[in-house]
Amino acid sequence: MSERMITVIGAGLAGSEAALAAARLGVRVRLFEMRPVKMTPAHRSGNFAELVCSNSLGGEGELQSKGLLQAELRSVGGAIVGAADASKLPAGNALAVERDEFSERVTRAVREHPLIEVLGEEVTAVPEGIAVIASGPLTSDALAADMARLTGSERLSFYDAAAPVIAFDSIDMDVAWRAGRYDQSADYINCPFTKDEYLAFFGALEQARSHTPHDWEKLEFFEGCMPIEEIARRGIDTPRFGPMSPKGLDDPRTGRWPYAVAQLRQEDREGRMWSLVGFQTGLKWGDQKAVVNLIPGLGNAEIVRYGVMHRNTYLNAPLVLESTLQLKADPTKLVAGVLAGTEGYLESAATGWLAGTNAARLALGLPPLTPPAESMLGGLTRYLASANPKGFQPMNVNWALVPELPAEINEKTGKPRKLGKREKRPVMFRRGLNAFMEWAQDEAGLTVTPPPAREEVAAQPEGAEAAGA
Repeated sequence: MSERMITVIGAGLAGSEAALAAARLGVRVRLFEMRPVKMTPAHRSGNFAELVCSNSLGGEGELQSKGLLQAELRSVGGAIVGAADASKLPAGNALAVERDEFSERVTRAVREHPLIEVLGEEVTAVPEGIAVIASGPLTSDALAADMARLTGSERLSFYDAAAPVIAFDSIDMDVAWRAGRYDQSADYINCPFTKDEYLAFFGALEQARSHTPHDWEKLEFFEGCMPIEEIARRGIDTPRFGPMSPKGLDDPRTGRWPYAVAQLRQEDREGRMWSLVGFQTGLKWGDQKAVVNLIPGLGNAEIVRYGVMHRNTYLNAPLVLESTLQLKADPTKLVAGVLAGTEGYLESAATGWLAGTNAARLALGLPPLTPPAESMLGGLTRYLASANPKGFQPMNVNWALVPELPAEINEKTGKPRKLGKREKRPVMFRRGLNAFMEWAQDEAGLTVTPPPAREEVAAQPEGAEAAGA
């Protein structure tokens, strides 16, 4: 194998980004992807970077932690966020995409790159030489077992779930209405509940039959992708204080917030398919349809894709990874995506970019790097390497991953002045992006292009868009 060649396992978001990042630095890449020769329980096609849960890459703008991570990736020409921008659908303050168009763009970029060779076969053992292992949450048992052997760490697993998708022409728009929260862009369809309707819905949800694990499976749900039936088990009001919150949604018929609301987000460019926001589920399909039909406006809903539950596999990152995403047991092997202990499409792409960049640097005889702590990617990878390994669970990006701003002193009182989120987060955003771009240009030697400013389009707090992956 050439000194300037690396191997990438998996052509999901992390693997595709890793392959393109390495090739961009002039390193040849052998990219292994087992689909469509061997399919997984969650995927539908052989395209790369297929989105199987939500079609959202998270909130945009300077108030959002994912907005900072998007901007960092845009500044270095990240392939995944570039394909997302080109495939974008209206979704308020979220970066939502047309799934098929998005994955087709990524697939073309990978297959047409002259330095990337795609091999359609399953990898069952960690390969020799420099490699990025980005086999994803559905890593095959054989490869996962070999990873466990290499790292000396017991692999962990949790369950992930996708939300049902509804045909638009089966939604009763005499009941539902289009609006964003707090009178922002009308990119969502809202289905309002009265108290009696909500209680009937909740009762059906309680009685519905869920996925039943085999004896060897242990259900460990990640908080950021919790099935609606699991949320309901926490209490009768938990859904309507979570994904079914009516806050900021004035029903045009009453001028008031409903008792609860189910929101739908556009899935395709033509607007023919809409997914239920925050309604990831593992309910059996018959019960799932019965529950969906109790949502006001969805009494005759046609479900074009049912929610499904599937197993995810990830490493106990603090025990096995450096902040460069190299394995402690073998620094020539790097891990990215969900397998590295991240959760979310954008996080997978970002760690794929860093792993691919560092793998290429190793192939070129250069030292691997970690982005600055003020950047969102640097904060995330430092967390993966330093978190408490006891009870470790995959991590989404969030503002707690980066340092707080220095305290401002009130001139009159001499005491620190407390800043609100809307005041301090844009400052943290600009600080992080500037630090990342300076690092990428001066230390990593990359071409950097400042990304265009993203208009802040939503007033709700981070996470209110509910369950964006």
